[in-house]
Amino acid sequence: MSEHKITLTWKRGDLPFDYQKYSRDHTWKFDGGHEMQASAAPAYLGNPKHVNPEEAFVASLSSCHMLTFLAIACKQKFVLDEYVDEAVGHMEKNAEGKMAITRVTLQPKIKFSGEKQPSKEELDKMHHAAHENCFIASSVKTEITVEPQQG
Repeated sequence: MSEHKITLTWKRGDLPFDYQKYSRDHTWKFDGGHEMQASAAPAYLGNPKHVNPEEAFVASLSSCHMLTFLAIACKQKFVLDEYVDEAVGHMEKNAEGKMAITRVTLQPKIKFSGEKQPSKEELDKMHHAAHENCFIASSVKTEITVEPQQG
């Protein structure tokens, strides 16, 4: 149906290729031309100034949920003014004993405007539908919990 391409580039440079010394910094270049610097998480000798794959994974889940939620809310004639999610990914051993992001908690704070405001039940249904229809959530086995925040 669609393809999503990136080009990842890593170069050793002048550093020796020893585990403690080689750079984890690399570049992600997206199909539309956007480039961003990435690295390993600081716990794995990465550069804390750059995004790491674990953060990008959590961001991807959060972004996908939000985009799906916005579409659902819009089709139901709700007007959203702001959506802020302070998502948290939990790295721990999975059932096979391997390190993985086993759980992600999405904590969206949403501001609606206009006459039509969703009830708690309608909000819960929209979040459930967003989760069920999010392409990224459907692609992973990580447990994803949505805990809407009052805002």
